[in-house]
Amino acid sequence: MLFLSEQEMWQSVTLEDVMDAIEDAYAIHKSGNYKMPDRFIAQRDKNMMLYMPCFLDSVIGTKMLSEFPDNPSLGIPYLNGLMILNNAKTGLPKAIMNGSALTAMRTGAVGGVALRYLAPEDAASVGLVGCGMQGLHQLLYACEVRPITDIYLYDAYAKDLSGFIERLSARLASFGKNAIQIHTCADTRELAEHSRVLISATQAVDPVYPDDEELLRGKCFVAIGSWRPERRELPDAVWKLVKNAYTELPYACEESGDLKIPLEKGVLTQ
Repeated sequence: MLFLSEQEMWQSVTLEDVMDAIEDAYAIHKSGNYKMPDRFIAQRDKNMMLYMPCFLDSVIGTKMLSEFPDNPSLGIPYLNGLMILNNAKTGLPKAIMNGSALTAMRTGAVGGVALRYLAPEDAASVGLVGCGMQGLHQLLYACEVRPITDIYLYDAYAKDLSGFIERLSARLASFGKNAIQIHTCADTRELAEHSRVLISATQAVDPVYPDDEELLRGKCFVAIGSWRPERRELPDAVWKLVKNAYTELPYACEESGDLKIPLEKGVLTQ
């Protein structure tokens, strides 16, 4: 059996490789040639275990994640887990990988693929709300697909972002992106004023940006925090600025508060 650490995983692929794999996954999804039940969540108090199996003809993959919100106060990430690959014919385990690293790689790549097709070609500024592991990886992919010169940061809880900036700068440098300027912002209004691409990676239950159509007009959003019905990152103004909203799964309208709550309020309609 193969065991892959976070370092070994990053040594095995490039950012472009991971984004291409995401596009391949979209093609598999479109073909329908897979079996993937809805994500199962086991919860006790505010701590959660998430189980995500998927069957393909070539392989079986199961990601298991733990989300323990108090972990950061203990100096450890709130998201941890494993990815297990099994032989599709026999079920024998083939590989075990770092699940939290894979989640960061994969979720960042989904944002990267979105920006490949939806962000303005000349977008040179990106803002991040929520300066954790997920946000860091979102920025790496954003800087890979667009000519980013300036990054703007805001975090509602971490007032000192020097550690995050140090990690981000080191990762950008490892990809040969040494000239990007990194700025901190006093609030999300300032961040939105300076950024053409807006990324949010939070656990927010209330929108993280001002509900201001003029402020948000023409921006490209990547919002990854709303994967629970009570979580929400985008204000109503975003939905009022668009003509149509598309989702790959009807279940998203139940799972994501960014869709569920505007539907309940009538801001969006089916």
